[in-house]
Amino acid sequence: MVQIELKPTFSTCVETLSKKEYERTLRLLLKRGPADERLAERLEILRLFLESADFASIRSQYEGYLTEGKQVTLLIFTEEGRAVYKLLIE
Repeated sequence: MVQIELKPTFSTCVETLSKKEYERTLRLLLKRGPADERLAERLEILRLFLESADFASIRSQYEGYLTEGKQVTLLIFTEEGRAVYKLLIE
């Protein structure tokens, strides 16, 4: 199962990180070709997440932790054909 890790900060939110990761993954996939199934799956997870996520709600869930000086990691993966996420706080 492919999982994508994003680490938001005060200067870079999850939405921005997701878009940049989507573009980076797309460029890699175009270079390597569609035979790279892992990259294709990664791109699909990011696409689903970008289309369905409520970014304001996600930000409100982790901003307080950033204020406390904690590191936040957002794991994105698919479950039953949809993109889901899990917040990890360190």
